[in-house]
Amino acid sequence: MTPLKHELFPSFQVVNLDRSGVVNLSRYQVVSLNRSGVVNFTGFCSSCKKSVTGEYIGTGSVTKGLASTTTENLYSNGVRVAGLGSITATDGTVWTVPAEVNFTNTSFPTASDLYNPDGNKYANSTAALAAFNPSNIIEIDPAGEVFTAYIFADNYFELYINGKAVGKDAIPFTDFNSHIVKFKVSKPFTIAMKLVDWEERLGLGCEKNKLKKYHPGDGGMVAVFKDAAGNIVCKTDANWKAQTFYIAPIKDFSCVTENGTTRYSSNCNTSDVINGAGYAALHWKVPTDWMNETFDDSSWPNATTYSNSTIGVDGKSAFTNFTDIFDDASNDAQFIWSTNVILDNEVIVRKIVQ
Repeated sequence: MTPLKHELFPSFQVVNLDRSGVVNLSRYQVVSLNRSGVVNFTGFCSSCKKSVTGEYIGTGSVTKGLASTTTENLYSNGVRVAGLGSITATDGTVWTVPAEVNFTNTSFPTASDLYNPDGNKYANSTAALAAFNPSNIIEIDPAGEVFTAYIFADNYFELYINGKAVGKDAIPFTDFNSHIVKFKVSKPFTIAMKLVDWEERLGLGCEKNKLKKYHPGDGGMVAVFKDAAGNIVCKTDANWKAQTFYIAPIKDFSCVTENGTTRYSSNCNTSDVINGAGYAALHWKVPTDWMNETFDDSSWPNATTYSNSTIGVDGKSAFTNFTDIFDDASNDAQFIWSTNVILDNEVIVRKIVQ
């Protein structure tokens, strides 16, 4: 059979029409022939589901396909839907995706705003500091010093100091926001944060992006900690520890490798697809004491740093209003994450401040 040319998309050729005259071209669907023998194009082939390939060899727990939704939406004002899901792995383990969080836990304090599209929108850090309510200072050590943290996280964070909850993100997914947290503690102290890159395709680490329903979004977090005199005592950089506990989507199991406790997915494909419901994910159990100062993170890999352009913060007021903090010319903080800012969806980071 002579291949047929599409009249508007001549690079696509059609062969082997079935009896109904329908041909699926993996991403595109064509139907019928007109009288001149030209194929009529109808659009994307949404039913052409992609599936994971290869065999997994590693320490992770494997899930395949989409999770069942357990919470429709944690934040109704959000630009995207911030749901929670549950999925059972091939080893029988039941996982919460994208992560177990304290967003609805009223005993876990919500951080004060730097910039919140649904709350206070401060023009600069000076205005945010002036408006900060002293009653929101979290006391860890009555004899300690008051420190101030400035945080921008894509998408969600929970912050602990010496194992005590001091602030969580006010918006789990989007629109983008940033926070200021004050706490009273003595040095040395341990910073521990749970970071979540939220997802709309629960269990597969993806969100919608125009016509592509399976777009692996990215994470990223930047933070600066200052003492009572305004001196920077800690900022995010490659000296932090960072470990991933949820990698998705996985299109081919062979792309994931491990070296000690480092979980690499940098060789994995991160391109968008129309239907990735057949892809997979890898999970690892988060230690119950990860937030405590006594937790041993010495075997964890160091954080990987990322540029502002990689994270994509241009035009985001939650970041650009506070470049005097996050992009201090003399002491610049860097965005950090684990080894893959796109596929690693639940990450724990830690740092000891001496």
